[in-house]
Parts: sequence; structure tokens; C-alpha cells
Amino acid sequence: MREVMPQLRRWMAEGSAFALATVVGARGSAPRDPGAVMAVNASGEAVGSVSGGCVEGAVYEAATEVLRTGVPRRERYGVSDEDAFSVGLTCGGVIDILIRPGGPALSLPQVLTSIEREQPVAVATVTGGQAPLGAQLTVWQDRTLGSLGEDRLDAAVRDDARGLLAQGITATEHYGPYGERRMDQVAVFIQSFAPPPRMLIYGANAFAAALSGTAARLGYRVTVCDARPVFATAARFPEAHEVVCAWPHDHLSRTDVNERTVICVLTHDPKFDVSVLTAALRTPAAYIGVMGSRRTHRDRTARLRAQGVTDADIARLASPLGLDLGARTPEETAVSIAAEVIQRRWGGTGLPLSGLTADIHAHGASQTAAPARPQASRPVDAAHHHR
Repeated sequence: MREVMPQLRRWMAEGSAFALATVVGARGSAPRDPGAVMAVNASGEAVGSVSGGCVEGAVYEAATEVLRTGVPRRERYGVSDEDAFSVGLTCGGVIDILIRPGGPALSLPQVLTSIEREQPVAVATVTGGQAPLGAQLTVWQDRTLGSLGEDRLDAAVRDDARGLLAQGITATEHYGPYGERRMDQVAVFIQSFAPPPRMLIYGANAFAAALSGTAARLGYRVTVCDARPVFATAARFPEAHEVVCAWPHDHLSRTDVNERTVICVLTHDPKFDVSVLTAALRTPAAYIGVMGSRRTHRDRTARLRAQGVTDADIARLASPLGLDLGARTPEETAVSIAAEVIQRRWGGTGLPLSGLTADIHAHGASQTAAPARPQASRPVDAAHHHR
């Protein structure tokens, strides 16, 4: 949704009618996750994407039909389609797309405003079963707008939407016609628009500069923090959302950290590392990575234990941080670190795709590795920083 927001705002300001096509289900090697959006207006303009390009034409035609009739419709595209060569997914997956009229009547302005202000909001939409297709309930932490057609269904979906929103999860849930759980008469797609996850980078150096740009492009809200005012300047980190001059542990102690937060300690200095890592390990952060050699980490581990940090907590640390990509430059090292963050977030193997047998864009499927191919020996990854 975020990628098409400026265009939607313009269309609404102009009074231009449009239709929204949203991926509400994906199986196999589907190129876009649920929540991906494409919008088409009455003048024939299109923005956004629901696939790698293989079904956009068919979705465009379906969207123009929805604009003409005003009636929502659900479409399925995949290799089983009779017209697979023209509208099927060449990658072999299957996607379900809900296409519905967009505009002020469907609480879209309020949703866009909440997203822009980084206020959590979830949009629940009926995608099938014994409820009006396309009916929508918008859920904030303190209020709701709209209805799925039945009060008890609204109440059940509202509670589930708030739970998913707290975790930043988008999912399809199933209910009975009156909101009964563990029933399957109504399918509801709940799309969470949580604020962007945070990446906290401690240490204002060349690695931090490269990582801040990579993380920002991945959708993280990036903060760079260092206690040295000469280095902690916005000019040195133009892609970071925030640059703070403070002792790292003091900054972390007053920063909100949740299960989606990533913490990267790149200071490589014991007088910073131990205190900020002790604080970090008290948080529910999704990832805590720290730069340094293996010898440095052994010394750091001893210092952490002296501070009362347990072995179970120390095991949470990614140190040396990053995947072994053979990185040398700060920019390559940033890719290595980002790759490990992504791998841990989605449960990937970190192995070459060419050696795996599962679908490339597997949704919840485990990956099976093919036999490893012999590789020549080479120096270790620079992301591990002089281990």
C-alpha cells in the first residue's frame, strides 16, 4: 500500500474513481506476498504491482470491469488456469486477488493518514464465504470503522485484528457467520499496517553508514547512535531517519524496543559494547548482532557474564554478525548483515537458491538443500571483522 499512497491521494483529491486489487492469498512460488496492491483509475492509469508482471494485464482488465460495475470480485491466477499462457504465473505459484472499488467510502483516507503518521491500523476484508464479498472493517487500537455485516463477526475480527496488528502480521482468518472461531464459513483477510520496524545501529563508522542505507531501503526506520559528537552527525548518515549523540546504553534504555526491532552494535569498543549489549539482552528484540573478531567476542562474553548475563542470553547474540558472503567493503558487509536479518526473520536457510529444491518464493514451506557443491577455499567474510 505504501508504494501507491501518493497516487491514491492524488486520485482522491481529483475525484477520480479507481479500483484496488490486493493479493489476499499466495501459494507456491508466488512473486508477491499477501497485501501487495495494484490500483487502476477511470482514466486507465495503473500503479503498483501484484506479481512479477505475469498477471498484471489480466488484473488490469478485471479492475476496469470492477470500475464499470462497482461490484467486487475475487480472481485466482496460477498454472492451473485454462488460459495459463496469457494470465498464469510463469513461476508456478497461485495467487488470489480481491478487486474492489476504492475511495473515501471505504475509509481509505483515514487508513492512509494513519499509515503516514505511523499509527497502527488494520484493515479486515471479507474475501469469501457467507458474508458480503469486499465488506470491510477498519480497526485501530481505540476504535473501528465500517462493518462486515454482522455485529458478532465484527467483534471477533476486531479482537483478532488488534492481536495481529501488535505483531505486525497480515493473515487470513476464518470464522462462522456470527464470528465463531474454528469454523470456516467466512474468510477474512486482515492486513496490518504497523509502523515500520526499527533498526538501532550503535557506532558511527563506515559500516554503520552503509548499513543505514541498506536498512532504510528494506523498510526499517533507522537510528544511528554514537557518544562522539564529531562522528554522530546527520551529514555522515544521510539515509538514516535519526542520528543521536548519546551513550548507546543510555539511548537504548529510553527507546521503545519490540519483537520486530533489530539492534546492531558496530562500536567494536568494550567500553560501549558491554553496557549496550547488557541492556539489549533485556529487550525482546528480534535480532541483536555485534561486530568483532572471535577473540574479541570471547573477551566480550566474559565481561557480559561478569555483569550477570546468562549463557542463554549470550546465545541470542549474532557475533560475528552477518552471513559469510566473502564481503570486503562496508557496503558488501552491510549486505551480509542485512542478509542475516532477513534470514532470521523469515526462516530461510541462507544457502544458494540453485542448491535448493523447494519453491523459490515458498510461503511457509521448508527448504530442502541439494547436495553441496565443492567450493574452493577462500578467506573468511569481512562482515565477521577480523575474527
